[in-house]
Amino acid sequence: MPWLQVYDPLNSPLLSTLVAALPIVVLLGLLGWGRISAHAAAALGLLTALLAAIFVFRMPVTTALAAAADGAAYGLFPIGWIVVMAIFLYALTVETGQFEVVKRSVASLSPDRRIQALLIAFSFGAFVEGAAGFGTPVAISSALLIGAGFRPLQAAGMALIANTAPVAFGALGTPIKVLADTSGLDEMLLSQMAGRQLPFFSLIVPAWMVCTMSGWQGLKGVWPAVLVCGGSFAAVQFYTANYMGSRLVDVAAGLASLVTLTLFVRVWKPRDVWRFDNEAAVASSIETQADAVDSRWDVFSAWFPWALLSVCVFVWGLQDVKTFFDKHTTVKFAVPGLDQQVQRNVEVAVDAKPEVAEYRINWLSATGTSIFTAAVFSAIWMGVAPFVFGRVLLRTIFQMRHALLTIALMLAIAYVTRYSGMDATLGLAFTRTGVMYPFFAAMLGWLGVALTGSDTSANALFGSLQRITAERLGLNPILICTANSTGGVMGKMIDAQSIVVAAVATQQTGNEGQILRFVFWHSVALACMMGLLTLAQAYWLTWMVPG
Repeated sequence: MPWLQVYDPLNSPLLSTLVAALPIVVLLGLLGWGRISAHAAAALGLLTALLAAIFVFRMPVTTALAAAADGAAYGLFPIGWIVVMAIFLYALTVETGQFEVVKRSVASLSPDRRIQALLIAFSFGAFVEGAAGFGTPVAISSALLIGAGFRPLQAAGMALIANTAPVAFGALGTPIKVLADTSGLDEMLLSQMAGRQLPFFSLIVPAWMVCTMSGWQGLKGVWPAVLVCGGSFAAVQFYTANYMGSRLVDVAAGLASLVTLTLFVRVWKPRDVWRFDNEAAVASSIETQADAVDSRWDVFSAWFPWALLSVCVFVWGLQDVKTFFDKHTTVKFAVPGLDQQVQRNVEVAVDAKPEVAEYRINWLSATGTSIFTAAVFSAIWMGVAPFVFGRVLLRTIFQMRHALLTIALMLAIAYVTRYSGMDATLGLAFTRTGVMYPFFAAMLGWLGVALTGSDTSANALFGSLQRITAERLGLNPILICTANSTGGVMGKMIDAQSIVVAAVATQQTGNEGQILRFVFWHSVALACMMGLLTLAQAYWLTWMVPG
């Protein structure tokens, strides 16, 4: 007999909600404003989650422990596997000296840090998000930025802020597909609705990044490039989402933005080159000689590993390829003590059934394996000896030991929160906001991603709840359910998983709190803006809602 979740165990919505919020408050509070390491903060957050689940929400002890173990395992594979491989590929290019050529080629295209951030963090990062998702763009973009000479905090912050507008269509449209499956709504209509919200933010986010780096004066100096970068992405994002579906939105828009901006900055240059305060004045005589120092073949050879990475993650993301790999290589088993042992209440699920808890070791179809494959072929291309290859791999794993522990603990918190029903308790608190619910529908998505680290997971958690609430309040369920995903993307920059990934990629392990403080209010502000847009579309701009 499965254990039935209880969402108001204290017979007081306020008190039950406060208890449900404790794990995330402890985690983010200690991470952002405490003076302890990230893995220690995560351990205390997990302890809080277990105590609340067992003693307040009355979850069986064995089930709670099994949920924590399942989450920790998922944190190590496939999430940790992605992060380790992304850093490993970067380390190989540094080891061989190829990354120095990459840095010079970027400087030759534009020595301006604002344009470099737009190219790497937004345009290239969006393409990687579309092909792979699940933390890959943050790991790769922040590593590229730090290697290109950005300050560690700025590199992490730019990668996190940029990884917002593309997230709802990440991993070949997986979040929208899961939202459709969970809510029972038409996938094409959800894609169209997201395509009528996110393009506004695709224009805003590049400008937001530049303002964060260089202030309003910095934005004024480079606004044509910002408009080209965000405008090309937004236009393709709108068209693809509305007329072709969700699968290739980010891939197409990211490539369009990358190519358009690259061509644009070849014919347009900002009047003043902007750099960080601690950098020396621009030595134009050196930077303009980058093409002379490195031949076209040298530049092609240095960028080949990153091109190979893009190809691999895209191919691995194709449904036919993933299905073939899964069919022949995936090992899966029911999680003891958890599978079929928990059932959601009808308050949050249309047809509540016992939850399936199955751990899958899809070692060949995993995104991390695509990056490892790119690393192997890149090593052959760069002439890396097998001994050096193994040495760099072991060094990367050793350097990331604390980060892997942190990611495992973070996902353990997310799984305990989910299976205990605390996530639903938090979600139900938002449903009591009446006519303001469209605003809070987006904020609920934001909370879901902050809790789980994934827009896909947040849609799986709250998609059904959003539809139930919309229909009870007489709101359009297409709009409200989509807001869960589009509001959720703004929480991507503050979820603990992304913070840890950014810290590792920029060699700031131990400074996760500083990164969180850097991006936190940006996340809140953008989420509120999405909430206001959803509110306007619910009551005044109803013509924008498809169907």
